[in-house]
Amino acid sequence: MIVAERKPMAEIIEMVKDCSRVLVLACRGCVTVCSAGGEREAAALASLIRLGMKKQGKTIQIIEGSLVRQCDKEYIDAIDAWNGQYDAIVSTACGVGVNFIANLRKDTMVYPALNTSFFGGSAEQGVWTEQCAGCGNCVLHLTGGLCPVARCAKSLMNGPCGGSVGGRCEINKNTECIWQSIHDRLGSFDRQSQMETIAPIRDWSTAGHGGPRKTVRTDLTIS
Repeated sequence: MIVAERKPMAEIIEMVKDCSRVLVLACRGCVTVCSAGGEREAAALASLIRLGMKKQGKTIQIIEGSLVRQCDKEYIDAIDAWNGQYDAIVSTACGVGVNFIANLRKDTMVYPALNTSFFGGSAEQGVWTEQCAGCGNCVLHLTGGLCPVARCAKSLMNGPCGGSVGGRCEINKNTECIWQSIHDRLGSFDRQSQMETIAPIRDWSTAGHGGPRKTVRTDLTIS
């Protein structure tokens, strides 16, 4: 899932300081799972915006709403239920949701309430860790299902650097050296020999370095 966290309130208040009516729009997708932008968090944000504006001697009308997902055109039209009731939207979705609404509602300012962090999973209650970089050329079949692109501080593709010690990363001693973990996992399946194959120079064009990426499934499109 996409993991995000709320921006500092001072930054959000600065965004809406000239607004008189704001729609705080929750997303019931990934950001609900990571407790950053679901309906509960959006309600708390609405209250904090009111309080922040009041401290500045200003009043603001806050409307609270939510969408099933803000990254799917199918659900965006539900915003029209509040048509004319706001002059800006504060979205608690990830950056994808903010972009999607901005694309489809060209006459409305859309502000992000969150900082989008990474693709991750829930390691334990209240803790999320990065697992995938969305690089577009998955190598997990070669590395025991563990991603060196996202989970190695240097995104190394041919084993650990010379700085890892005792299975820990030299950049952050509290982080496992993912290549040590890859070695150990492959070893548990008697497949360490896979690490002897030298990975070629990586083509990073699939990782977005050639501009915004797009996937088309012709079997799903409507002509």
